[in-house]
Amino acid sequence: MSFQDKPTYPYYTYTLKNGIRLVYRYTPSQVAHCGVTIDVGSRDEKVQENGMAHFIEHCIFKGTKKRHSYQILSRIDGVGGELNAYTTKEETCLYATFLNNYYERVIELFYDILFNSIFPAKELEKEKSVIIDEINSYEDSPADLIFDAFERLVFGNTGLGRMILGTPKKVQGFTSEQVKDFIDKNYCTNLIVISTVGNIDFNKWVRICEKYFSLVPEHLANRKRHTKYNYKPQHIEEKRDTYQAHLMVGNIAYSYKNKNKVAFSLLNNILGSNAMNSALNMHIRERYGFTYALESSYTAYCDSGIFQVYAGTDEKYIDKTLQLIIKEMESFANKRLTQSSLARAKEQLKGQIAIQYDSNQNEMLSIGKALLNYDRIDDIKETYREIDQVTAVDVLKVANEIFVKDNLSTIKYI
Repeated sequence: MSFQDKPTYPYYTYTLKNGIRLVYRYTPSQVAHCGVTIDVGSRDEKVQENGMAHFIEHCIFKGTKKRHSYQILSRIDGVGGELNAYTTKEETCLYATFLNNYYERVIELFYDILFNSIFPAKELEKEKSVIIDEINSYEDSPADLIFDAFERLVFGNTGLGRMILGTPKKVQGFTSEQVKDFIDKNYCTNLIVISTVGNIDFNKWVRICEKYFSLVPEHLANRKRHTKYNYKPQHIEEKRDTYQAHLMVGNIAYSYKNKNKVAFSLLNNILGSNAMNSALNMHIRERYGFTYALESSYTAYCDSGIFQVYAGTDEKYIDKTLQLIIKEMESFANKRLTQSSLARAKEQLKGQIAIQYDSNQNEMLSIGKALLNYDRIDDIKETYREIDQVTAVDVLKVANEIFVKDNLSTIKYI
């Protein structure tokens, strides 16, 4: 049975009186996935708060008015489930995987740690050491650090340009009062979505969510994100004591609200996705053997986006690798895709999306983010329809806007 032939179940949404939104899809699996996604990330921090959103993600597990940290960590793990969280530039997410009969346990715990955490000073000091070690470890990895360096190059000293982890000095200075103040100001009820994919009746799930999350007072945000930056291409070269050289080349790109987003997502997938038949992999890595790692990525934010190609190579090949990458970009800007090439690319992207959605956890996280970003949920058939509508002219157009050589920035770690 193909993916398209499998039984599908509709998405249902509901809004609590305080503005918190719910999104649900039934699945017959005995394993459920549930998460709370908050439309608050590192870009929403003030300069002096850099690293705060990520710090909170760590510290919400450290104690509430009625639970110690051990009780929090054991509440889901103790029944065979998993509890986790992450922070990005634009959202914070707390999520869990568990057996279906523990839904109320999970929802109650989410409410408790998000809105009743006390952030004891002693526990915060412990977590500061953990995060500072994380920052230092990250800065010891040029292959990771170059991505943040490139965002800083493109977006400057803005929320989008600063590192999610913050700096050791900033993190060391955080207090319980500052943490609580950040939550009070930013965890607004209309910026919160609870999503689930699981085997529970929708009305029962709504009642459980209402039982706990309706206790949160209505606090509506009237926020419009807009980063002021003046992107100018830059070229940076740094000497680093590493065996491998690292290269990044890219440009500013489209926001997720831009009509060109789908066409450029398709083009990025053709150019340098993690598929072995990407243009970069076939025409550079396989043909010349210059690079070990070579891929392109496109990240769309609410008001902007970033496109970048990363290569890990030997220092003696770094300039040649850069020339070949730019040559590949120029080929897409100079020549329209054939209909057969475009059709194959569409099928590949649709297949990748289907495989991603075959994971109920991925789907749960995706629908929570989608409701935050678009205030709607498109099923996979609608996503396919948007991909199918992309023309070769659309791909050529976005290639000529984003792959302009004079607009590209580069970073080299050698």
